[in-house]
Formats: sequence, C-alpha cells, structure tokens
Amino acid sequence: MTTESVQHGQQSLSTSAARNLATTTKTVPQMMGITPRYLLRALPWVELEAAVYRVNRRRHFLLGDGLIATYTDGDGEARVIAEDLREIVFLRDLDSPVLSALAGGFVQREVAPGEVIAGADAPAGQLHVIAFGRAEKRATGQYGEDALIGVLGDGDFFDARAWARGETQSYQVKAVTPCTVLSLDHRMLSELADQEPVLRAQLDAYAANGQGPTERELPIEMTSGHSGELDLPQTFVDYEESPREYELSIAQTVLKVHTRVSDIYNSSIDQVQAQLRLTSEALRERQEWEMLNNPGYGLLHNVVPSQRVHTRKGAPTPDDLDELLTRVWKQPAFFLAHPRAIAAFGRECTRRGVPPQIVELFGSPFLTWRGVPLLPCDKLDLRGSGSVPGTTNILLMRVGEAEQGVVGLRPAKVPDEVEPGLSVRAMGVDRQAITSYLMTSYFSAAALVDDAIAVLQNVEVANYYDYS
Repeated sequence: MTTESVQHGQQSLSTSAARNLATTTKTVPQMMGITPRYLLRALPWVELEAAVYRVNRRRHFLLGDGLIATYTDGDGEARVIAEDLREIVFLRDLDSPVLSALAGGFVQREVAPGEVIAGADAPAGQLHVIAFGRAEKRATGQYGEDALIGVLGDGDFFDARAWARGETQSYQVKAVTPCTVLSLDHRMLSELADQEPVLRAQLDAYAANGQGPTERELPIEMTSGHSGELDLPQTFVDYEESPREYELSIAQTVLKVHTRVSDIYNSSIDQVQAQLRLTSEALRERQEWEMLNNPGYGLLHNVVPSQRVHTRKGAPTPDDLDELLTRVWKQPAFFLAHPRAIAAFGRECTRRGVPPQIVELFGSPFLTWRGVPLLPCDKLDLRGSGSVPGTTNILLMRVGEAEQGVVGLRPAKVPDEVEPGLSVRAMGVDRQAITSYLMTSYFSAAALVDDAIAVLQNVEVANYYDYS
C-alpha cells in the first residue's frame, strides 16, 4: 500500500491491484486480411467426383481474344506483336515472316483528345490499332442523330473489313483521351498479297463471302412460316471435338506448430485450432483471387471479345452498367466490383439524381442497378501508378449449371476434409518437436457459355464532384 493511500484512509483493494489476479477475457486471434469473399458465397458450386470438369458445347469458331497486343521497344516506340495479327480473320493462316513484315509497316502517331483518328465515308486506306488510350466509334443514326456505336481501348483495331476490301468506312473514330495509334497502309497489304499466294487467296475468299465474325456457333438449319409440301431442311447439331476441360486447381501450405505451444499454452484458446483457422482463411482468400485472376481459368481471362465493354468517360456510369447488362441479359445474377469502383458508381448515380436501390444479402446492404446487386471484392485489382488509384474492372455474370452460367468447381470429397474442398492432414512431429499440418484447398471456376460473363474495362475510381 502506498503512502498516499494510507494518508487518504484506503479501505479496500485497488482496481489496479485486483486486475493482476483477475481472469482476462480475450478474443480469438484477429486478422485484417479476412474479407467476406462474396464471390465464393454467391457462386453455385459443382462438386466433382473426378478431378476434371468437361464443358461440352456446340461447335463454334473462336479465333482468340480479339485484341492486337503492342509493346514498347528500346526507343520508346510502340510496336505491334506480329503473331497477334492472326486476330484478323484473313491473316490467321499466314506464316510468321509475312506477319512480321506487316507488323513492321505500322506507323505510330499521337492523337489528342477530341481529334478524329479516322473519318466516316472516306476510303479506308489504313488499318488502325489503338496501342494506348480510349476512342469512340460514332455514326449518323437513321434519323440524323449522332449515334455512339462503340468504345475502343488498348489493343482494339478497326476497320479490317473496309481495309481489306478497299471500301469506305461507315463510322468516325474520335479520341476521347490522348491516344497512341498504329496504322498500316492498304498499299503494303496489296504488295504483300502479290508476293504471297496464301494471303492473296485469303483476301479473295474474304472479299467473296464476307466472313467477318471471328466467333459464332454453327447453324441448325430449319424453316418456318411455310405452307404446302416444302422439302424440309436436314440438319444435325455438331459438337466441339476438343471441348475445354477444367482441372481442379490447388492452394497449399504447410503449417508448423511447436509442441511446447500446443501442449502448455492452450488455455483458454486452442493454439492449434487458432493457427488452423487463420491459415484456412488465408487459403480461401487466395482461392478467390485465383478464381478471378489466374491466367488459365480465372474469370477475368475468360471473357470473350464480344463480352468486353469499355467505359465511355472512365468513371463507371449507369449507362456503362446498362451496356454491360446488354451482354449478360439472360438472368444476370450479380455485378462484382472493387469497393472503390462501387463507391465511384454511387457518386455517378448521385450526380445524375438516380440513387441506386438497396437490397439485403448475406445479412448486409448492397447497392443494386436495375435490380442486380453490386457485390464488393478487393481481388479485382486497382492498376495505377504511385498514389493514383488507377483503373479496375467490373464483372457481371449469370450463375448456375441450369442457367448455363458461371460455376465454382470443387471435389465432392477429399481425405481429412474440414470444409468443402479444404483438407488438413497431420504430417507428424520432426526432431525439433515441431508438428506439421499439410493444408490444401482444391477449386476452379468455369463459364459454361460465352455470354455468361461480361466485363466493364478501364473503370476509373478517382472522379469526385463538388455539390453546391
């Protein structure tokens, strides 16, 4: 007891002294990296008896990702990747040296915002590739109005059809942001065609049959609305000969716990269970990231060209999300977006006086657009430089096997399973008295048909407004 407490006549034990003998109430270990993982919660899961999931489809043609990639050489000049010229239907079967010759003929120019890259109704003497920037394709509508018919971004090209045939281009392309454009003269294409019989044959066939699309299903022939004894068409439904197969992916780690810790430091929290729980959370976080970003099966890398949409102005507007809904209009389930992108969309709605409605899912409120919820996910990266937040993507998907949508894949059962698709296997104690646990998560994701998923690209999240 202190002198001061004696002078004031303390008659009971102080709280500070009593606390040393009291039982402390404590939490389980906390972890800031745990997120709600709404993608894993919202996706329907297909449980596989085998390790492979085969997606059988009608036969269709698909060339590639629909983009011509570029790179910057040692002199700081943008260059076309020659092999990516195969994205153009009449160049797909050319030898690499011919493609390299064409790639070397592209000329770079810088275009300021508002400047016309290519005018309408002029002879299409050049093929243009947008190396960097964003541009709009505009045409005159049926009643004389200005009509926006598309937004172009990095890797997009135009107009291969008019360029190959020497026709006029039916629309105007104007830069929205500063653009780096690579252009190739029709003259070089003609000269190479005179030297290369394969290229000449491809161009002649293209001019004759007008095959422009790079992806489509083979038709099922039929007739309707007829009368009389018409000869009916004969048909069959052809399938892909080599359908895509998804093998279960894996996330794994070995957790180590010293036996001294697990033996004598277990009251009142089980140290082994605490370590296993936090490691399991980290594995699930990695699983969600892989399902979005893995270059093989990740959903962002499996959106076909026709399902990609560029923002018109950068910030995600109601118009942009409406455009996305036109790509996944059959039973859209949810948007998936970075929290910063959802906040940016909310600001755009506020500015236009169209506040989005709120719906409650998983016990939390979510913004919706046209009745479709926007689920937040921090695994959709923000690509920027320095302190600038940069850009991200917004996904829209239809889900479920019955709806030909997006599904998650996991094994029906694995040995030592503690959660669906997650196993914990004891590996024994080593000579340092450390117990090891092998922790494994098995998973994958699949989009059953192309129109099950779409992406809004180059979404800027740093636009703010002052309201007076």
